[in-house]
Amino acid sequence: MAAKKSGASGWAAFPHDAKAYAYAGDALKKAWPKLHVGDCESYPDAKRAAALLKAAGKSAPKLDADALAEALQDAWRAFHHGEFKAAFDAGTALGPIGASVAVKALGIHATYLIDDEAEQLKRYEQAAVVAEAAIKALPDDANSHYRHAFALGRYSQGLSIAKALKMGIATKVRVSLDAALELEPKHAEAHTALALFHAEIINKIGAMIGGLTYGAKASEAEGHIKTALKLTPASPIAHIEHGNILLLLDERRNEDAAATAYEKAAKCKPVDAMEALDAAFAQSQLE
Repeated sequence: MAAKKSGASGWAAFPHDAKAYAYAGDALKKAWPKLHVGDCESYPDAKRAAALLKAAGKSAPKLDADALAEALQDAWRAFHHGEFKAAFDAGTALGPIGASVAVKALGIHATYLIDDEAEQLKRYEQAAVVAEAAIKALPDDANSHYRHAFALGRYSQGLSIAKALKMGIATKVRVSLDAALELEPKHAEAHTALALFHAEIINKIGAMIGGLTYGAKASEAEGHIKTALKLTPASPIAHIEHGNILLLLDERRNEDAAATAYEKAAKCKPVDAMEALDAAFAQSQLE
């Protein structure tokens, strides 16, 4: 993997060959089910765009359904192709309706292509603000809530789980994940995030206090990651986080099983730039 743009406020380029992830024209719609099996994002055709315009009301962009559909499709094409800045810019230009792609682009780029921790935190905070606006405008959309939990979860990890707990961020993450899963029970990425929520709290403050204070349980962590793996067996991030959860719950006992999970992630065939970054990360953990 090429060097990241360490500490920069800019946008480091996607460091791998992206030819296979172009999804021009109708290829995007055809590939959509496999591209979005993890987050259950609806394909933004004109019918979906019209529904979003109606739901968002005054916060909707001044576009008709056809123009909005085209703009959303182009934003997602950019994301899948590894053009994260273009995806973020296109998403934010559409207001809360574009928040899903904007937050995902900002968050994935910060995770893998920004080295400076302060800059990462700044971007996760920015992503959370964008997602909060989406929750207000589109409260019935599962990804409004999931993207909020994703941004705050990454912020918590960068800040330190202990500090995040003191600041009450963990509770906000849980509320958003519960809302996402209530709206979309098959949201694999939300199941993965909720599994991490339980595991990280237990790892940081122990099973008893974690259970009493936050309802954190090892059985819940195991159950949610099992569901995520069942829903997305070919997704590298599900296997990566499975490995992480195993280590959080019992590093000494689960070291071999975690390595196996990372191996599975590294062997997954990426369907887009995000998965290519996930798989490369998994490989780096084995070296």
